[in-house]
Amino acid sequence: MNILLELFVVTFRVLWAFVLAAAKWLVRPKEKSVAGQVCLITGAGSGLGRLFALEFARRRALLVLWDINTQSNEETAGMVRHIYREMAEAAATSRAGEGEKDALPRCDLQVYTYTCDVGKRENVYSTAERVRKEVGEVSVLVNNAGVVSGHHLLECPDELIERTMMVNCHAHFWTTKAFLPKMLEMNHGHIVTVASSLGLFSTAGVEDYCASKFGAVGFHESLSHELKAAEKDGIKTTLVCPYLVDTGMFRGCRIRKEIEPFLPPLKPEYCVKQAMRAILTDQPMICTPRLMYMVTFMKSILPFEAVVCMYRFLGADKCMYPFIAQRKQATNNNEAKNGI
Repeated sequence: MNILLELFVVTFRVLWAFVLAAAKWLVRPKEKSVAGQVCLITGAGSGLGRLFALEFARRRALLVLWDINTQSNEETAGMVRHIYREMAEAAATSRAGEGEKDALPRCDLQVYTYTCDVGKRENVYSTAERVRKEVGEVSVLVNNAGVVSGHHLLECPDELIERTMMVNCHAHFWTTKAFLPKMLEMNHGHIVTVASSLGLFSTAGVEDYCASKFGAVGFHESLSHELKAAEKDGIKTTLVCPYLVDTGMFRGCRIRKEIEPFLPPLKPEYCVKQAMRAILTDQPMICTPRLMYMVTFMKSILPFEAVVCMYRFLGADKCMYPFIAQRKQATNNNEAKNGI
């Protein structure tokens, strides 16, 4: 009898979850504040990582930027400082015009940069220890760093395969293990995994990249369940799975030309704004565009041969081949230039 009662309760909760999800599509939830909280972003020197840094800066978060490229990381920090200065000037004007009582609260905003290779476990742990000593405990962790080798499986050196797995997947373990303990102690924090639509469904020619992103998705989902099982509801998680983003990472990738106008590469700014909305409203997962939800669902229920037919119709079965060819040509040109 008890199990029947529990089954009824579970059924009701499942249906209620659908109702709440539908309500969030119709009524936009209020965004939470991250002002004054320490936000660490990996791969902050360029691409989506840089845009995430600028968005969090506009929301008055205290930024910690990690990247393997010191120069590009400092360039991002310069942009963040410019945003901070503009907000400080606006706040000063507000205090002068309206008086201290009605002005925005003071908040000493700073940005810290660290050169870190997230693919190396020891480097992650040592840099994380420096962050704790020099900045404080991290409240928002954005695992964004990523690489792509751009080779067919049999042409890809083992070292590049290992590098892809280390940066795109294993690094999430190291950064999370470094900062999660304090989050658990405080029952407060937010872990963001920037994965890819290629972590939900795959395509030919980028086996190492797909495997690494599938691994990141699996890690994120398991971690989310672990936090729920531990009843740590104060720690939120958000999985970000965008379609092809026009950052240059997959330059040359093409689907069928008749379909491409309806499914063009995403603008990085749009992708990050959608992700930020999901993060600040504690949305567990965000796929952009929304069509990716349908593609993932169809891939899960259709026979494999049916999926192959759909891929071939869309031109998605070999969409990475032009990209790989460009990477190969660029590599050959560099080798010829260097006399290799």
